[in-house]
Amino acid sequence: MYTRLTEAIKRKPIIGWSLFAVVMVAVFVLGILAASITERRAEIATLFNNKKVAIEGIEPHNEVWGENYPREYTTWKKTGDMDFRSKHLGNMPEDVLENRPEMVLLWAGYAFAQDYSAPRGHFYAIDDIRATLRTGSPEGDTDGPQPATCWTCKSPDVPRMMHEMGIENFYKGKWGALGDEIVNPIGCADCHDPLTMNLTITRPALVEAFERQGRDIADVTPQEMRSLVCAQCHVEYYFQGDGKYLTFPWDGGCTVEDMEKYYDEADYADWTHAISKAPMLKAQHPDYELFLLGPHAKRGLSCADCHMPYISEGGIKYSNHQIVSPLKNISSTCQTCHRDDEESLRSYVYEYQDKALEIRDRIETELSKAHIMAKMAWDNGANEEQMKASLQLLRQAQWRWDFAVASHGGSFHAPVETQRILAHSLDKTLQAQLELQKVLFSKGVTDVTFPDISTKAKAQEYIGLDMNQLRDKKDTWNETVVPKWIEKAKNNGRLAMK
Repeated sequence: MYTRLTEAIKRKPIIGWSLFAVVMVAVFVLGILAASITERRAEIATLFNNKKVAIEGIEPHNEVWGENYPREYTTWKKTGDMDFRSKHLGNMPEDVLENRPEMVLLWAGYAFAQDYSAPRGHFYAIDDIRATLRTGSPEGDTDGPQPATCWTCKSPDVPRMMHEMGIENFYKGKWGALGDEIVNPIGCADCHDPLTMNLTITRPALVEAFERQGRDIADVTPQEMRSLVCAQCHVEYYFQGDGKYLTFPWDGGCTVEDMEKYYDEADYADWTHAISKAPMLKAQHPDYELFLLGPHAKRGLSCADCHMPYISEGGIKYSNHQIVSPLKNISSTCQTCHRDDEESLRSYVYEYQDKALEIRDRIETELSKAHIMAKMAWDNGANEEQMKASLQLLRQAQWRWDFAVASHGGSFHAPVETQRILAHSLDKTLQAQLELQKVLFSKGVTDVTFPDISTKAKAQEYIGLDMNQLRDKKDTWNETVVPKWIEKAKNNGRLAMK
């Protein structure tokens, strides 16, 4: 072979010169590539090794991290933008109860019946938890409806306070007692080790859930960590015992049935429904659990792959920390894997969502009717034994509905599983109605009159809420107490002076 090539070059020297030119071009291109890689590594190393400030321990001030990592910090600040709306929600304020007033009745007797708004970006975590009616208007360190556990996912000040107070002492206090300490919104220290910038778990509940399953959080892969830092908060949880200890009910598994069994065996209920008297479960936001059952997780993707896409800037490649719906940036999220055009990809998502929400809306109508039927049965003399089966079905139906709809994006993360859960919820809702009809017939009731709950105001009036009083009290509290928290936090160095 080599002899033939040599002879060919002797006969036609142009062949030799052509081969020489190709080799030289290849060497040149490889040299440029190597230089580019070296330059990028050098730039990254320079950024990491020449930090402007030294960060050690738990540093809750996001502005400090921004001194060392300005690109990431700039994109994080964009979680304060309210400029995106898809067909279903976005990052703008939206009163969900106003749009779906049946939810008021479904949560009768629970704080969510007072106030439930669509989530905004991480930038507003502190503002929103202060503003919601659900946290009440605590005047002192020992009053108010909520425990300090409610702060857990809202701020990098939380791991600082857990370290200072101890985990159990943190949980068992009152929410209002820490208002001047927990003041910085979700940010850098929630997910990153300041010395290495590796992802890290800062909330004990996730580590404890792993341990009870016989797993070690230290053994997970870097790709798994890109979801688990989100799973510190975007999960189903409850407040265990009088100490309100934050706990993930994963001991037997992470499906809706697994967690229902956990709660049933613990004889646990979040509250007793004010209308039906059923022992209820309130799903929080089982985003991680549903994501694990969807097609993207099964193909090895993480939360960050879609919600924190990479950005290239000069020789630097970094994650976009404006955590928002992938539909806002389809070209840098969906289209990194899918070759469909933007409009087609958007329409696929809406198709999944529309089909799930069609079932959701039917459930909310029928489930609210079932609660009202239960009230009528009680009012006409039904006893606990007669109501037992109906109340159990109400609990099961609403748990499944809430599990599916409380998840942010569940109808896309796991469309098949979400529709399965919703279908089971509708089935149990209709079973509950049949059981209640039997009880009503046994009491001589053949006609049920349903109240007008077509608006949020009408629904809240029906369940006995004095919304004017609640809002007036909260407005006064926001005008008087919150400024004192902020002033004290600034004076103590907890909050950057602005």
